[in-house]
Amino acid sequence: MDDLKARTKKFALRIIKMYSSLPKTTEAQVMGKQVLRSGTSVAANYREACRARSPAEFRSKMGIVEQELAETELWLELLVDSKIVENKMMGELLAETDELLRITVASIVTSKKGRN
Repeated sequence: MDDLKARTKKFALRIIKMYSSLPKTTEAQVMGKQVLRSGTSVAANYREACRARSPAEFRSKMGIVEQELAETELWLELLVDSKIVENKMMGELLAETDELLRITVASIVTSKKGRN
């Protein structure tokens, strides 16, 4: 759990850094604020999941983490697809988003099977 706490915090910091480097156009700032909100909430919601009082609460909180990661992935893709940011600049961040999403889904599935 501590590794994933650190990893989601590092992810949030990368999102903040990426947002700071976006162009100051209206489109970039609107999408940037969306990804800033969803991307940084991943770490906060994961921390809440770690403090869950039951497996059901853990799954619920991890479901929020999954939703926020999926939303973050969409905004990052839109920044690339709209040519606001070059794919090569976003590649590693998109890969980390995908990997965190896979880990989150696996954690939820494992929890449902009763293996906390």
